[in-house]
Amino acid sequence: MIKAKANTLVASPADRVFEFIATDFFKNYVRWSPEVVSLKPLSKGPVRLGTTARQVRIDQGRRTEATFKVVAFELDKRVDFKGVSDPFYISYRMENQPNGTRLTFAFELSRLEFYMRPFEKLIRITAQDAAGRVVRNIKGLVEAETGR
Repeated sequence: MIKAKANTLVASPADRVFEFIATDFFKNYVRWSPEVVSLKPLSKGPVRLGTTARQVRIDQGRRTEATFKVVAFELDKRVDFKGVSDPFYISYRMENQPNGTRLTFAFELSRLEFYMRPFEKLIRITAQDAAGRVVRNIKGLVEAETGR
């Protein structure tokens, strides 16, 4: 299993961070995760528990496609995604702090394909680097939009 986690303090209230990440997911995801070259909602309506989507990513030259589903959606607190076609789990947690929001991002890949196992250490390092980049990107975008 591959796990990665990162957190940061965003100088903005939790409701604004949640709106940016969860409510406006289809507008903003490609902004904080530029590896995503295509994102398509498969469900109608706003993002909520049960919403499904399909993404195409290019990570370090490798193209992958995945379908995922919103499996947790707590207003202003958390949104979690689980891979339908691949064994991954992604979590965004928002916690109000006196001077902003503690944003925690976690990623889990429960299984590696056999041909990828020799590269497990490299994949683990890459996932941790990506987790740090995700929280930095979200922080920068949210703070820029709120003028902080």
